[in-house]
Amino acid sequence: MRMLVTGGALAGIFALAALLSFFWTPYDVAVLDIAAKLQPPSAAHWFGTDHFGRDVFSMIMVGARVSIAVALVAVGIGMGLGVPLGLAAAASRGSHLDEIIMRGNDLVFAFPALLIAIMITAVFGPSALNAIIAIGIFNIPVFARLTRGAALSLWTRDFILAARVAGKGRVRISLEHILPNLANLLIVQGTIQFSLGILAEAGLSYVGLGAQPPTPSWGRMLAESQTMISFAPWLALFPGFAIVLTVLGLNLMGDGLRDLLDPRIRRARA
Repeated sequence: MRMLVTGGALAGIFALAALLSFFWTPYDVAVLDIAAKLQPPSAAHWFGTDHFGRDVFSMIMVGARVSIAVALVAVGIGMGLGVPLGLAAAASRGSHLDEIIMRGNDLVFAFPALLIAIMITAVFGPSALNAIIAIGIFNIPVFARLTRGAALSLWTRDFILAARVAGKGRVRISLEHILPNLANLLIVQGTIQFSLGILAEAGLSYVGLGAQPPTPSWGRMLAESQTMISFAPWLALFPGFAIVLTVLGLNLMGDGLRDLLDPRIRRARA
């Protein structure tokens, strides 16, 4: 429970910052102030300014919005497509449909998100939308494999046999009995993939395949700070801390949710 609260607090801070950035930031991140460039952290600029005079704290707030939105939608794509595929594969175990779904998952899983993003970018150009598509495609086989593996074990349970004896079809059993019993597992995995999605978005932005200027992005802020880290280290430190703390918070949330939702762990502690 302690991990869940700690992780939720860390992730909640950045989620609140992202939400607040829609309505207010200390400075406009689109306005350049060359006279104030490369100022160290101070009362006026809590996290200092960059080489264009933009307030780093404001950029991190807006960058949180970008990272969270990309990761959230990408996980939604992966879960929305991967879970039905996994359920269908488990319900038709050993059939041609199962084989097609799993071999397709193996094919997609062989390409990391970065490579998928490069291929998409080569056709459509770099953007946050293409980063979402790349990360989302990479998440599909993750959820499909997890769902299929967990569902296969449930199909052998007595309550599923009773449902089949009652005349329920495989689709109805998957929706009414299998999926609800997988909800806890999917929630935990979704939290973990959310944190990995933030890392993936930062990595794609770092190499120029994510959100494009003038929209701030944590990954691009790190990339732009490389040549100035010796005399302006705050440009790398604060975006780096933002990524680390957000991912740490989400991972702690995932561990806390697993402990909270897993009945075996609850019984062991009782």
